[in-house]
Amino acid sequence: MKKYDVAIVGGGASGLACAVMLAENSNLSTVILEAGERIGKKLASTGNGQGNISNLDLDIKHYFGGNTHLVERIACVNPYAAERIFDCIFSADERGRIYPAGRQASALCDNLLRRLAGKVEILLSTPVKNIESGFVLETEKGKITADYVVMCTGGSAQPVAKSISPYALAEKFGHTHTELYPSLVQIKTDTAHIKTLRGIRADCEICAYSDGKFIKSTRGDVIFTEYGISGNAVFALSPYITDKRGVTVSLAFLPDIAEDIISDNLKKRRKAGCNGSELLSGTLHNQIGRAIIARSGAENDEKIVKTLKNFVLSVKETLGFAYAQVTRGGIKMTEITDELESKLVKNLFFAGEVLDVDGDCGGYNLQWAFTSGMYIAENLIKRAKK
Repeated sequence: MKKYDVAIVGGGASGLACAVMLAENSNLSTVILEAGERIGKKLASTGNGQGNISNLDLDIKHYFGGNTHLVERIACVNPYAAERIFDCIFSADERGRIYPAGRQASALCDNLLRRLAGKVEILLSTPVKNIESGFVLETEKGKITADYVVMCTGGSAQPVAKSISPYALAEKFGHTHTELYPSLVQIKTDTAHIKTLRGIRADCEICAYSDGKFIKSTRGDVIFTEYGISGNAVFALSPYITDKRGVTVSLAFLPDIAEDIISDNLKKRRKAGCNGSELLSGTLHNQIGRAIIARSGAENDEKIVKTLKNFVLSVKETLGFAYAQVTRGGIKMTEITDELESKLVKNLFFAGEVLDVDGDCGGYNLQWAFTSGMYIAENLIKRAKK
């Protein structure tokens, strides 16, 4: 059996961040065991392929889950913390989202691989089937041993084909996880009023309610689909409703235009002899305008305006883990120390999405993945020096 100082289970963002820090700041022999055919698969597609890795607004309000005080101490200090593991230039857009200046997520993976070359062994298509006490890791390619194990197995979102549950290995050591939900994901809704809108995009303010109680509002693109709604505003809203029941969403079209202005325009168009179904033509996408008129009726301007500003859809569910960007829930933070080490097994660490920590849309989840992986590496380096 080959022996390593550190075995990192999972070659996603947190595992790569941990490996780069160890490779460039220590002499600890390190191996990455990745179940898939390539490392950094989700990283290579983040931010619509542009690589949104963090956000200037690192308020802890953007994170969910357990032990948020520790999350704040690790992830909410420096929005450009990941610059330590990359050698490219980053910049922020007008909404505070941080990207590589080249706006190419796949280049981030290339960057990390270049920094790991010759320093860290990477074993692809190598799922870990079992970990025995004393850290003997069993794979289909044989067994290895390690002094430290870092679990960077990710969550249930976008599962790797034929891999075991990302929580199974931790559970063998007695760890448990909170209830799991898909997050940053499309939403299935009642489609009775949007059947004609498939593929249409609109700038909306979207509000969510659970059993009539307001939850959250977001602003941005809403894309109508055959199953419901997608778009950046929907992704941003999904973390707040994924674990809720009795959810409805209200779409407010023309969010920057007041109701009285729209009402006056309707009166003007009626006087000009505009056909009822076309009263909103040119003001909104024609198909959206017709859908609003069909729902409200063409006779009453007040009803038309109210429907335009409060277009309600009942939520059935999200599109599920296969389409989600991240998992809500994970290994309980109450079972983890402030060094992100297991309270149950010495020298067993956890980083990234596998833990009960997730964030808003906008770079927060990658910020947590990178900083938690780097944080563990720093703690391992300190231990090695003792």
